[in-house]
Amino acid sequence: MKSAVLLLPGLNRDRDMIAALTKISGEPPVTVWQTETEIPDVDLIVIPGGFSYGDYLRCGAIAARMPVMEAVRRKAQAGTRILGVCNGFQILVEAGLLPGALMRNASLKFVCREVRLEVVNANTVFTGRYRQGDIIRCPVAHHDGNYFAARDDLAKLEDNGQVVFRYAEGTNPNGSINDIAGIINEAGNVLGMMPHPENLIEAAHGGTDGEALFAAALEIAA
Repeated sequence: MKSAVLLLPGLNRDRDMIAALTKISGEPPVTVWQTETEIPDVDLIVIPGGFSYGDYLRCGAIAARMPVMEAVRRKAQAGTRILGVCNGFQILVEAGLLPGALMRNASLKFVCREVRLEVVNANTVFTGRYRQGDIIRCPVAHHDGNYFAARDDLAKLEDNGQVVFRYAEGTNPNGSINDIAGIINEAGNVLGMMPHPENLIEAAHGGTDGEALFAAALEIAA
């Protein structure tokens, strides 16, 4: 399966994501600049982490209004798989492709450490290589990862199985409501998550817990 990585000013995890996708799929992703209005025919589009536009206004707010994001919306509506990690998650929320909001960490400090994630929903195109209830390791690095949703939206997310990952074992680094670390849209093809699975895919990283997410999303043969 083919993949693409969006490039926007201030994103600084694009190389990590490109390296991860290349290693796992055996084929480098195409890169798509912010001013593009079309995205090539790919199976997975990834918005990596960083600090798009310096996080001015709100994290992801400016990036969400770039021309390329209209192309992402069209691809999402057509069923293409979309993954947003960290700032990418914030961009997906600001673009209206995922519900809720991402606020300043409860500690008011930037957090960079490893957390543990519970796989709450293993029946998605992104998590099919995990088992329900698996606890995996994953790094985080963010200042505004405190996920919040209004009561009705939160109930809908929980009832529909749209919460995909939760911070487990008391490792919630940001105060996120219900320990939410990652959510998916109703159609099941747009996933946003704060932790960085691309930084734990090989032994040199100290573990491979993130590899299964990309293998599932790219439908790599086991």
